[in-house]
Amino acid sequence: MRGTFSLTDEHRMTITEQLGNLDRIIAQDQLSTLFQPIFSLASRRIHGFEALSRGPSNSPLHSPLALFALARRAGRLSELEVACRGKACQAFGRLQLPGTLYLNASPESLLEPGHESGRTLQILQACGIEPSRVVIELTEQTPIEDFGLLDRALRHYRTMGFSIALDDLGAGYSSLRLWSELRPDIVKIDRHFIDGIHLDPLKREFVGSILRMARAASARVIAEGVELLGELQTLQGMGVDLVQGYLLGRPQAQPVCEAAMPLPKSA
Repeated sequence: MRGTFSLTDEHRMTITEQLGNLDRIIAQDQLSTLFQPIFSLASRRIHGFEALSRGPSNSPLHSPLALFALARRAGRLSELEVACRGKACQAFGRLQLPGTLYLNASPESLLEPGHESGRTLQILQACGIEPSRVVIELTEQTPIEDFGLLDRALRHYRTMGFSIALDDLGAGYSSLRLWSELRPDIVKIDRHFIDGIHLDPLKREFVGSILRMARAASARVIAEGVELLGELQTLQGMGVDLVQGYLLGRPQAQPVCEAAMPLPKSA
């Protein structure tokens, strides 16, 4: 999840210094990728991995919050995201990870005039990864103004064989409208509604309504931010199949393909 970067951060830099750092990170390929596993409770096996990008470890731009916020302000968001996708695909192919690869993309970057159409497909072909194994995961940080244009951009991805996921459902500016307008293949429930769900009837109602809408829309659901066994057991009891969170596996450069704890058996 991405946020904003404050100039009052403990690592104070001038705008010129920040932009210089961003230039070097992109030009010198100083990005790194962590992979967080997503598991299927029905099969008790790995479903895939979400690729999470980081800047250099010794830089104030190591945090994705700072890195992507700066790129957005500098008008270089699409360029940075393409570089992150390239790094992620290379690592995914090199590690020969199983299942599906989830690549983050912000809607605004897809709509930038300088966005390179077809670049993601070129990256995948170079890494020997089929588009059918890749999900473009939309992460919304600013309001969407042109749903029609975004829909055309996503149709372009779908014609190439990609699936589409909507991240952080329930947290964005217009996530429910995005779901209605764009009809994603997968929706990821924001971690706020997963946190303590086993103790909160209202959160269970919210997640239950998402599951009903997903069935009507023929969409799959992923519960993010699962950190407690009680949360996992409740989600399984409600019929959630795909789960992601620290309880099962933290983001790692070389992830394991087994859950950090034994997955409960389906009833």
